[in-house]
Amino acid sequence: MLSLRLARGAHPLVLLRRLLVAAAAAGVGFLLLCTLGFAVAHPKDTGESVVRLVWCAVPLAAVVQFAVTVARTDPSTRPRDGLDAAGLGPVRMSLLAAASTALSCTLGSALALLVYLELRGDLGGTPLSGSAEQLLDGRQHLPWGATLTLLGLLPALAAGACVVVLRPGRELPRSATRPTAPDAGEAEAEEAMPPAAPSVAVIPVAPAAPSEARPGYSGLPWGIAVVSVGLAMEAYVARGPAPDPDTLLSLPGRADSTSPGVLGGWLLASLGLVLAGPGLTHWCGALLSAGRPGAVRLLAGRILQDAATRIGRPLGVLCAVASGALAASELYGAAWEGSGPRPFGPLTGLGAALVMACVTATAITAALDSRQHRTGTTAALQRLGLPASMLRGAAVLRTCVLLAVLAPLTWAIAELAALPMTR
Repeated sequence: MLSLRLARGAHPLVLLRRLLVAAAAAGVGFLLLCTLGFAVAHPKDTGESVVRLVWCAVPLAAVVQFAVTVARTDPSTRPRDGLDAAGLGPVRMSLLAAASTALSCTLGSALALLVYLELRGDLGGTPLSGSAEQLLDGRQHLPWGATLTLLGLLPALAAGACVVVLRPGRELPRSATRPTAPDAGEAEAEEAMPPAAPSVAVIPVAPAAPSEARPGYSGLPWGIAVVSVGLAMEAYVARGPAPDPDTLLSLPGRADSTSPGVLGGWLLASLGLVLAGPGLTHWCGALLSAGRPGAVRLLAGRILQDAATRIGRPLGVLCAVASGALAASELYGAAWEGSGPRPFGPLTGLGAALVMACVTATAITAALDSRQHRTGTTAALQRLGLPASMLRGAAVLRTCVLLAVLAPLTWAIAELAALPMTR
Protein backbone atom coordinates (compact mmCIF):
# COMPACT_ATOMS: atom_id res chain seq x y z
CA MET A 1 0.00 0.00 0.00
CA LEU A 2 2.85 2.39 0.80
CA SER A 3 4.41 1.65 -2.59
CA LEU A 4 1.15 2.62 -4.30
CA ARG A 5 0.91 5.86 -2.30
CA LEU A 6 4.48 6.78 -3.21
CA ALA A 7 3.75 5.99 -6.87
CA ARG A 8 0.75 8.34 -6.84
CA GLY A 9 2.86 11.27 -5.66
CA ALA A 10 5.97 10.50 -7.71
CA HIS A 11 7.45 12.76 -10.36
CA PRO A 12 6.26 12.09 -13.95
CA LEU A 13 9.79 11.10 -14.96
CA VAL A 14 9.88 8.52 -12.16
CA LEU A 15 6.52 7.14 -13.28
CA LEU A 16 7.81 6.95 -16.84
CA ARG A 17 10.80 4.90 -15.69
CA ARG A 18 8.53 2.49 -13.84
CA LEU A 19 6.32 2.15 -16.91
CA LEU A 20 9.41 1.38 -18.98
CA VAL A 21 10.34 -1.32 -16.47
CA ALA A 22 6.84 -2.78 -16.79
CA ALA A 23 7.08 -2.72 -20.59
CA ALA A 24 10.47 -4.44 -20.52
CA ALA A 25 9.10 -7.04 -18.10
CA ALA A 26 6.22 -7.63 -20.51
CA GLY A 27 8.69 -8.32 -23.32
CA VAL A 28 10.64 -10.83 -21.23
CA GLY A 29 7.42 -12.51 -20.06
CA PHE A 30 6.28 -12.85 -23.67
CA LEU A 31 9.57 -14.49 -24.66
CA LEU A 32 9.35 -16.93 -21.74
CA LEU A 33 5.78 -17.83 -22.66
CA CYS A 34 6.80 -18.42 -26.27
CA THR A 35 9.55 -20.74 -25.05
CA LEU A 36 7.08 -22.62 -22.88
CA GLY A 37 4.59 -22.91 -25.75
CA PHE A 38 7.29 -24.36 -28.02
CA ALA A 39 8.33 -26.88 -25.37
CA VAL A 40 4.72 -28.01 -24.89
CA ALA A 41 4.08 -28.31 -28.63
CA HIS A 42 7.38 -30.12 -29.36
CA PRO A 43 8.05 -32.48 -26.44
CA LYS A 44 10.68 -34.43 -28.39
CA ASP A 45 12.85 -31.39 -29.24
CA THR A 46 14.30 -31.09 -25.76
CA GLY A 47 17.63 -29.66 -26.84
CA GLU A 48 16.12 -26.85 -28.88
CA SER A 49 13.72 -26.00 -26.05
CA VAL A 50 16.64 -25.78 -23.62
CA VAL A 51 18.56 -23.52 -26.01
CA ARG A 52 15.54 -21.21 -26.32
CA LEU A 53 15.18 -21.07 -22.54
CA VAL A 54 18.89 -20.38 -22.01
CA TRP A 55 18.89 -17.53 -24.51
CA CYS A 56 15.97 -15.95 -22.66
CA ALA A 57 18.44 -15.38 -19.82
CA VAL A 58 20.11 -12.54 -21.76
CA PRO A 59 17.03 -10.25 -21.95
CA LEU A 60 16.09 -11.37 -18.45
CA ALA A 61 19.43 -10.14 -17.08
CA ALA A 62 19.13 -6.89 -19.03
CA VAL A 63 15.68 -6.17 -17.59
CA VAL A 64 16.84 -6.99 -14.05
CA GLN A 65 19.73 -4.55 -14.42
CA PHE A 66 17.41 -1.86 -15.73
CA ALA A 67 14.93 -2.43 -12.89
CA VAL A 68 17.68 -2.20 -10.27
CA THR A 69 19.01 1.03 -11.81
CA VAL A 70 15.53 2.56 -11.78
CA ALA A 71 15.03 1.52 -8.15
CA ARG A 72 18.39 2.99 -7.17
CA THR A 73 17.57 6.35 -8.74
CA ASP A 74 14.03 6.53 -7.34
CA PRO A 75 13.92 9.49 -4.90
CA SER A 76 11.03 8.01 -2.90
CA THR A 77 13.07 4.97 -1.82
CA ARG A 78 16.19 6.79 -0.61
CA PRO A 79 16.88 7.12 3.11
CA ARG A 80 15.71 10.43 4.56
CA ASP A 81 16.20 12.19 7.84
CA GLY A 82 13.38 11.64 10.30
CA LEU A 83 11.97 8.47 8.74
CA ASP A 84 13.78 6.22 11.22
CA ALA A 85 11.34 7.33 13.91
CA ALA A 86 8.47 6.12 11.71
CA GLY A 87 10.10 2.72 11.28
CA LEU A 88 11.41 3.40 7.78
CA GLY A 89 15.12 2.98 8.17
CA PRO A 90 17.59 1.99 5.45
CA VAL A 91 16.56 -1.67 5.58
CA ARG A 92 12.86 -0.88 5.27
CA MET A 93 13.53 1.56 2.43
CA SER A 94 15.45 -1.10 0.50
CA LEU A 95 12.56 -3.51 1.02
CA LEU A 96 10.18 -0.80 -0.18
CA ALA A 97 12.24 -0.36 -3.35
CA ALA A 98 12.19 -4.11 -3.88
CA ALA A 99 8.40 -4.19 -3.45
CA SER A 100 7.93 -1.35 -5.94
CA THR A 101 10.18 -3.11 -8.46
CA ALA A 102 8.35 -6.41 -8.00
CA LEU A 103 5.03 -4.62 -8.49
CA SER A 104 6.16 -3.07 -11.78
CA CYS A 105 7.54 -6.37 -13.07
CA THR A 106 4.39 -8.23 -12.05
CA LEU A 107 2.27 -5.72 -13.95
CA GLY A 108 4.39 -6.28 -17.04
CA SER A 109 4.20 -10.07 -16.70
CA ALA A 110 0.42 -9.94 -16.43
CA LEU A 111 0.26 -7.79 -19.55
CA ALA A 112 2.49 -10.28 -21.39
CA LEU A 113 0.16 -13.14 -20.42
CA LEU A 114 -2.89 -11.30 -21.72
CA VAL A 115 -1.21 -10.43 -25.03
CA TYR A 116 0.13 -13.96 -25.45
CA LEU A 117 -3.23 -15.59 -24.83
CA GLU A 118 -4.93 -13.12 -27.15
CA LEU A 119 -2.50 -13.76 -30.00
CA ARG A 120 -2.91 -17.51 -29.52
CA GLY A 121 -6.68 -17.19 -29.74
CA ASP A 122 -7.41 -18.39 -26.19
CA LEU A 123 -9.37 -15.28 -25.22
CA GLY A 124 -11.20 -14.15 -28.36
CA GLY A 125 -13.39 -11.12 -28.87
CA THR A 126 -10.90 -8.84 -30.66
CA PRO A 127 -9.64 -8.62 -34.26
CA LEU A 128 -6.17 -9.73 -33.10
CA SER A 129 -7.47 -12.93 -31.54
CA GLY A 130 -5.65 -15.91 -33.03
CA SER A 131 -3.56 -13.81 -35.43
CA ALA A 132 -0.36 -15.62 -34.37
CA GLU A 133 -1.83 -19.02 -33.56
CA GLN A 134 0.56 -20.94 -35.80
CA LEU A 135 3.65 -19.07 -34.63
CA LEU A 136 2.80 -19.42 -30.94
CA ASP A 137 1.53 -23.04 -31.09
CA GLY A 138 -1.97 -22.04 -30.12
CA ARG A 139 -3.43 -25.53 -30.42
CA GLN A 140 -1.64 -26.75 -27.30
CA HIS A 141 -2.89 -25.94 -23.82
CA LEU A 142 -0.39 -24.34 -21.45
CA PRO A 143 0.28 -25.85 -18.01
CA TRP A 144 -0.71 -23.10 -15.59
CA GLY A 145 1.81 -24.16 -12.97
CA ALA A 146 4.75 -23.73 -15.34
CA THR A 147 3.22 -20.52 -16.74
CA LEU A 148 2.95 -18.84 -13.36
CA THR A 149 6.41 -20.06 -12.38
CA LEU A 150 8.04 -18.52 -15.45
CA LEU A 151 6.11 -15.27 -15.09
CA GLY A 152 7.06 -15.00 -11.41
CA LEU A 153 10.75 -15.49 -12.14
CA LEU A 154 11.46 -11.91 -13.22
CA PRO A 155 9.70 -10.15 -10.30
CA ALA A 156 11.47 -12.43 -7.82
CA LEU A 157 14.91 -11.88 -9.37
CA ALA A 158 14.43 -8.12 -9.70
CA ALA A 159 13.22 -7.77 -6.09
CA GLY A 160 16.08 -9.90 -4.79
CA ALA A 161 18.62 -7.89 -6.77
CA CYS A 162 17.20 -4.65 -5.35
CA VAL A 163 17.53 -5.95 -1.79
CA VAL A 164 21.15 -6.98 -2.41
CA VAL A 165 22.25 -3.82 -4.24
CA LEU A 166 20.39 -1.31 -2.05
CA ARG A 167 21.18 -2.89 1.29
CA PRO A 168 22.56 -0.56 3.99
CA GLY A 169 26.22 0.22 3.58
CA ARG A 170 26.19 0.23 -0.22
CA GLU A 171 24.51 3.61 -0.76
CA LEU A 172 25.29 6.87 0.98
CA PRO A 173 22.44 8.51 2.90
CA ARG A 174 20.81 11.47 1.26
CA SER A 175 22.14 13.79 3.95
CA ALA A 176 25.74 12.67 3.25
CA THR A 177 25.65 14.02 -0.30
CA ARG A 178 23.55 17.10 0.42
CA PRO A 179 25.57 20.31 0.06
CA THR A 180 25.99 22.21 3.29
CA ALA A 181 25.40 25.93 3.59
CA PRO A 182 28.60 27.97 3.36
CA ASP A 183 29.81 29.68 6.49
CA ALA A 184 30.47 33.40 6.82
CA GLY A 185 34.03 33.20 5.53
CA GLU A 186 33.04 31.28 2.42
CA ALA A 187 30.16 33.69 1.77
CA GLU A 188 32.52 36.69 1.98
CA ALA A 189 34.96 34.95 -0.35
CA GLU A 190 32.23 34.28 -2.88
CA GLU A 191 31.04 37.88 -2.72
CA ALA A 192 34.58 39.17 -3.21
CA MET A 193 35.17 36.94 -6.25
CA PRO A 194 34.42 38.49 -9.66
CA PRO A 195 31.32 36.85 -11.06
CA ALA A 196 32.31 37.03 -14.71
CA ALA A 197 35.74 35.36 -14.50
CA PRO A 198 35.70 32.26 -12.29
CA SER A 199 39.04 30.76 -11.48
CA VAL A 200 39.90 27.30 -12.65
CA ALA A 201 41.56 26.46 -9.35
CA VAL A 202 38.36 26.81 -7.36
CA ILE A 203 36.21 24.35 -9.34
CA PRO A 204 34.68 22.16 -6.62
CA VAL A 205 34.19 18.46 -7.01
CA ALA A 206 31.63 16.48 -5.04
CA PRO A 207 33.19 14.11 -2.52
CA ALA A 208 33.12 10.50 -3.65
CA ALA A 209 31.80 7.60 -1.64
CA PRO A 210 34.34 5.33 0.06
CA SER A 211 33.61 2.63 -2.56
CA GLU A 212 34.24 5.17 -5.35
CA ALA A 213 37.64 6.37 -4.15
CA ARG A 214 39.60 4.34 -6.72
CA PRO A 215 37.06 3.59 -9.43
CA GLY A 216 39.13 2.32 -12.31
CA TYR A 217 42.54 1.17 -11.17
CA SER A 218 41.42 -2.30 -10.06
CA GLY A 219 38.80 -3.01 -12.73
CA LEU A 220 40.69 -1.93 -15.85
CA PRO A 221 43.57 -4.46 -15.70
CA TRP A 222 41.14 -7.27 -14.88
CA GLY A 223 38.87 -6.20 -17.72
CA ILE A 224 41.72 -6.19 -20.23
CA ALA A 225 42.87 -9.60 -19.02
CA VAL A 226 39.38 -11.13 -19.24
CA VAL A 227 38.80 -9.71 -22.74
CA SER A 228 42.13 -11.15 -23.87
CA VAL A 229 41.31 -14.57 -22.44
CA GLY A 230 37.89 -14.56 -24.09
CA LEU A 231 39.27 -13.62 -27.52
CA ALA A 232 42.05 -16.20 -27.20
CA MET A 233 39.52 -18.89 -26.30
CA GLU A 234 37.43 -18.06 -29.36
CA ALA A 235 40.48 -18.13 -31.63
CA TYR A 236 41.46 -21.54 -30.26
CA VAL A 237 38.11 -23.34 -30.43
CA ALA A 238 36.50 -21.62 -33.45
CA ARG A 239 37.56 -24.17 -36.04
CA GLY A 240 34.60 -25.60 -37.87
CA PRO A 241 32.12 -25.02 -40.67
CA ALA A 242 30.23 -21.79 -41.26
CA PRO A 243 27.03 -21.18 -39.27
CA ASP A 244 23.99 -23.07 -40.54
CA PRO A 245 21.04 -20.70 -41.08
CA ASP A 246 18.56 -23.60 -40.69
CA THR A 247 19.61 -24.22 -37.08
CA LEU A 248 18.36 -22.14 -34.19
CA LEU A 249 21.86 -21.59 -32.80
CA SER A 250 24.85 -22.92 -34.67
CA LEU A 251 28.36 -21.62 -34.11
CA PRO A 252 31.74 -22.92 -35.33
CA GLY A 253 33.63 -25.33 -33.14
CA ARG A 254 31.21 -28.27 -33.33
CA ALA A 255 29.44 -29.33 -36.52
CA ASP A 256 26.18 -30.47 -34.91
CA SER A 257 25.42 -27.97 -32.12
CA THR A 258 26.61 -24.95 -30.23
CA SER A 259 30.25 -24.76 -29.21
CA PRO A 260 30.61 -24.15 -25.45
CA GLY A 261 34.06 -22.71 -26.05
CA VAL A 262 32.82 -20.06 -28.47
CA LEU A 263 29.97 -19.08 -26.19
CA GLY A 264 32.36 -19.00 -23.23
CA GLY A 265 34.75 -16.76 -25.15
CA TRP A 266 31.95 -14.37 -26.06
CA LEU A 267 30.81 -14.23 -22.44
CA LEU A 268 34.33 -13.62 -21.17
CA ALA A 269 34.91 -10.82 -23.68
CA SER A 270 31.62 -9.21 -22.67
CA LEU A 271 32.47 -9.57 -18.98
CA GLY A 272 35.82 -7.94 -19.60
CA LEU A 273 34.15 -4.91 -21.20
CA VAL A 274 31.83 -4.61 -18.20
CA LEU A 275 34.75 -4.76 -15.77
CA ALA A 276 36.80 -2.26 -17.77
CA GLY A 277 33.95 0.27 -18.13
CA PRO A 278 34.65 2.27 -14.93
CA GLY A 279 38.36 2.27 -15.58
CA LEU A 280 37.98 3.46 -19.16
CA THR A 281 35.65 6.23 -18.02
CA HIS A 282 38.10 7.28 -15.32
CA TRP A 283 41.04 7.42 -17.71
CA CYS A 284 38.98 9.39 -20.23
CA GLY A 285 38.58 11.99 -17.49
CA ALA A 286 42.28 11.81 -16.68
CA LEU A 287 43.09 12.34 -20.35
CA LEU A 288 40.90 15.43 -20.45
CA SER A 289 42.56 16.83 -17.32
CA ALA A 290 46.12 16.17 -18.49
CA GLY A 291 48.55 18.96 -19.25
CA ARG A 292 47.40 22.53 -18.72
CA PRO A 293 43.66 22.30 -19.38
CA GLY A 294 41.26 25.17 -19.61
CA ALA A 295 38.20 25.56 -17.46
CA VAL A 296 35.90 23.52 -19.74
CA ARG A 297 38.35 20.67 -20.22
CA LEU A 298 39.25 20.54 -16.53
CA LEU A 299 35.60 20.55 -15.49
CA ALA A 300 34.72 17.77 -17.96
CA GLY A 301 37.66 15.64 -16.84
CA ARG A 302 36.99 16.02 -13.13
CA ILE A 303 33.31 15.14 -13.58
CA LEU A 304 34.19 12.02 -15.56
CA GLN A 305 36.63 10.91 -12.90
CA ASP A 306 34.10 11.51 -10.14
CA ALA A 307 31.27 9.69 -11.98
CA ALA A 308 33.37 6.80 -13.29
CA THR A 309 31.76 4.20 -11.04
CA ARG A 310 28.21 5.46 -11.53
CA ILE A 311 28.21 5.57 -15.33
CA GLY A 312 31.16 3.33 -16.18
CA ARG A 313 29.53 -0.01 -15.44
CA PRO A 314 26.33 0.71 -17.47
CA LEU A 315 28.48 2.00 -20.32
CA GLY A 316 30.52 -1.21 -20.16
CA VAL A 317 27.35 -3.29 -20.41
CA LEU A 318 26.16 -1.19 -23.35
CA CYS A 319 29.50 -1.66 -25.13
CA ALA A 320 29.40 -5.41 -24.47
CA VAL A 321 25.90 -5.74 -25.95
CA ALA A 322 26.80 -3.58 -28.95
CA SER A 323 29.95 -5.65 -29.51
CA GLY A 324 27.95 -8.87 -29.42
CA ALA A 325 25.39 -7.46 -31.85
CA LEU A 326 28.10 -6.36 -34.29
CA ALA A 327 29.85 -9.73 -34.06
CA ALA A 328 26.57 -11.60 -34.64
CA SER A 329 25.73 -9.47 -37.68
CA GLU A 330 29.23 -10.04 -39.05
CA LEU A 331 29.02 -13.76 -38.39
CA TYR A 332 25.57 -14.44 -39.78
CA GLY A 333 25.59 -11.77 -42.47
CA ALA A 334 27.60 -13.89 -44.89
CA ALA A 335 25.16 -16.79 -44.54
CA TRP A 336 22.01 -14.65 -44.77
CA GLU A 337 20.81 -14.51 -48.35
CA GLY A 338 17.71 -12.69 -49.49
CA SER A 339 16.11 -15.78 -51.01
CA GLY A 340 17.41 -18.33 -48.52
CA PRO A 341 16.54 -19.20 -44.93
CA ARG A 342 16.79 -16.53 -42.29
CA PRO A 343 18.92 -17.20 -39.21
CA PHE A 344 16.90 -14.82 -37.04
CA GLY A 345 13.15 -15.01 -36.53
CA PRO A 346 10.75 -12.41 -35.13
CA LEU A 347 11.16 -13.61 -31.54
CA THR A 348 14.96 -13.38 -31.82
CA GLY A 349 14.59 -9.84 -33.11
CA LEU A 350 12.28 -9.02 -30.22
CA GLY A 351 14.81 -10.33 -27.71
CA ALA A 352 17.71 -8.43 -29.32
CA ALA A 353 15.71 -5.20 -29.45
CA LEU A 354 14.68 -5.67 -25.83
CA VAL A 355 18.26 -6.17 -24.67
CA MET A 356 19.55 -3.16 -26.59
CA ALA A 357 16.71 -0.95 -25.35
CA CYS A 358 17.24 -2.00 -21.73
CA VAL A 359 20.99 -1.45 -21.66
CA THR A 360 20.60 1.91 -23.43
CA ALA A 361 17.91 3.01 -20.99
CA THR A 362 20.11 1.85 -18.10
CA ALA A 363 23.03 3.97 -19.32
CA ILE A 364 20.79 7.02 -19.77
CA THR A 365 19.26 6.54 -16.31
CA ALA A 366 22.72 6.24 -14.75
CA ALA A 367 23.81 9.44 -16.51
CA LEU A 368 20.75 11.29 -15.20
CA ASP A 369 21.41 9.98 -11.70
CA SER A 370 25.01 11.18 -11.93
CA ARG A 371 23.74 14.60 -12.96
CA GLN A 372 21.39 14.63 -9.98
CA HIS A 373 24.28 13.65 -7.73
CA ARG A 374 26.19 16.75 -8.91
CA THR A 375 23.45 19.24 -8.08
CA GLY A 376 25.43 20.63 -5.16
CA THR A 377 28.55 21.09 -7.29
CA THR A 378 26.55 22.70 -10.09
CA ALA A 379 24.91 25.11 -7.66
CA ALA A 380 28.31 26.08 -6.22
CA LEU A 381 29.68 26.72 -9.70
CA GLN A 382 26.71 28.89 -10.57
CA ARG A 383 27.21 30.89 -7.37
CA LEU A 384 30.82 31.45 -8.44
CA GLY A 385 29.58 32.98 -11.69
CA LEU A 386 30.28 30.11 -14.08
CA PRO A 387 28.13 30.60 -17.19
CA ALA A 388 25.67 27.91 -18.26
CA SER A 389 27.32 27.70 -21.69
CA MET A 390 30.50 26.43 -20.05
CA LEU A 391 28.57 23.67 -18.28
CA ARG A 392 26.93 22.65 -21.54
CA GLY A 393 30.29 22.69 -23.29
CA ALA A 394 31.75 20.40 -20.62
CA ALA A 395 28.81 17.98 -21.08
CA VAL A 396 29.30 17.91 -24.86
CA LEU A 397 33.03 17.40 -24.43
CA ARG A 398 32.50 14.47 -22.05
CA THR A 399 30.11 12.82 -24.48
CA CYS A 400 32.43 13.26 -27.44
CA VAL A 401 35.43 11.85 -25.59
CA LEU A 402 33.49 8.79 -24.41
CA LEU A 403 32.23 8.15 -27.93
CA ALA A 404 35.70 8.60 -29.40
CA VAL A 405 37.18 6.04 -26.97
CA LEU A 406 34.39 3.46 -26.51
CA ALA A 407 33.01 3.27 -30.07
CA PRO A 408 36.29 2.17 -31.77
CA LEU A 409 37.03 -0.19 -28.88
CA THR A 410 33.61 -1.83 -29.22
CA TRP A 411 34.03 -2.20 -32.98
CA ALA A 412 37.54 -3.65 -32.61
CA ILE A 413 36.45 -6.26 -30.06
CA ALA A 414 33.49 -7.23 -32.24
CA GLU A 415 35.74 -7.69 -35.26
CA LEU A 416 38.26 -9.71 -33.26
CA ALA A 417 35.48 -11.89 -31.85
CA ALA A 418 34.02 -12.63 -35.28
CA LEU A 419 37.33 -12.97 -37.15
CA PRO A 420 38.18 -16.57 -36.11
CA MET A 421 34.66 -17.74 -37.04
CA THR A 422 34.46 -16.14 -40.50
CA ARG A 423 37.77 -17.22 -41.94
